[in-house]
Amino acid sequence: MISLENLETELKLRAFSPRTIKSYLFYNKKFLEFIKKEPEQVAEDDIKKYIVSLMEKNISPKSIIMIKAALKFFYDEVLKKNIVNIKSPKVSKKLPVVLTKEEVKTLINSVKNEKHRLIIALLYSSGVRLSELINLKVGDVELDEKIGWVRSGKGAKDRLFILPNMLVGDLKKHFRSKKETDFIFEGYKGQMSSRNVQKIVSSAAKKAGITKPVHVHTLRHSFATHLLESGENIRKIQILLGHANLNTTQLYTQVSTEELKKIKNPFDNL
Repeated sequence: MISLENLETELKLRAFSPRTIKSYLFYNKKFLEFIKKEPEQVAEDDIKKYIVSLMEKNISPKSIIMIKAALKFFYDEVLKKNIVNIKSPKVSKKLPVVLTKEEVKTLINSVKNEKHRLIIALLYSSGVRLSELINLKVGDVELDEKIGWVRSGKGAKDRLFILPNMLVGDLKKHFRSKKETDFIFEGYKGQMSSRNVQKIVSSAAKKAGITKPVHVHTLRHSFATHLLESGENIRKIQILLGHANLNTTQLYTQVSTEELKKIKNPFDNL
């Protein structure tokens, strides 16, 4: 009898990240609880019925796409049933919220706690994802070279990120009592939690009086947009962000406003 243990084994064999493994197991468990069948008994109509039930609950298209991927891996990849054939719902292509350079300065300067200020400054200046930030270790950073390394980031790839001159001194001070194997940012129980970092950014935005919705990923979006506006090559930005597809990076060309601001309004020539 095939079980979720078989799914977990296959995911590990294919070197999926712990986060993806946890998600795929969770989504498949929820599906089996809904359909009340053993995996071998599941049919295409069961998949359709479940996806429709999620849509009726107003689950976001993005979440449904993730759930579908989890089901497809188990039933089509592992069990070879070829039953997950439904089209994915369309995800609305909203442009990301981006802070201006002045807003980034205000955000960082609003924070009095040194560690918290360093977290926000590093998120912006490196463009790393939240999960990548909390996994950074002291040994991943080369302060003399002003670079750092994301180890086994998205897609299980290592990638380089750049550090600004202005942060080198603060990082050296922060590293004084740490070993190379220590996490750069630690919480009460070792590794800092994602939730804690999110609270730090949210609280800073509130103190700074920024009315835009500001999340951790907003700093990554802002980093990419500001690089583009300063004239950096989009392929270099793609590498720094760790995007597998250039189309993902090109989204920032729609967000950048600097070139549009230079256009002379025809009304001024009337």
